[in-house]
Amino acid sequence: MKTPDAFELKDDYAVYRPSGQTSVDEGVRKAAAVMSYCRAQKIRRLLFDTTHLEFPTPTTMERFNMGAAFASATGGAVRVVVVAKPEMIDPQKFGMTVARNRGLWVEVFTSEDEAVTWLLDPNGR
Repeated sequence: MKTPDAFELKDDYAVYRPSGQTSVDEGVRKAAAVMSYCRAQKIRRLLFDTTHLEFPTPTTMERFNMGAAFASATGGAVRVVVVAKPEMIDPQKFGMTVARNRGLWVEVFTSEDEAVTWLLDPNGR
């Protein structure tokens, strides 16, 4: 299986840091493929940095589809943290709720430092 573009392995986790312009659907498809790759390679922690991507603010339905797709891609085997621009984070975290309800251990932050702290927390806060 080929290593995805914009993918990097760190000591305790992997980082997916895509950049450029994309649609929400295409961004979700590519991120889900990376999450599936992590699952297949037994990589248990992934930081997904969206801050270098340009895409429209997701609709409620797109957030639902995103949460479902990410949960399906990980099969509950990969812990995922997303770093996003503040304006892209839904105050109710609807997409995160959809993903969590389907077994994905996920959270979103605006700071990479906070994201890494959460990702590596052995107590699972």
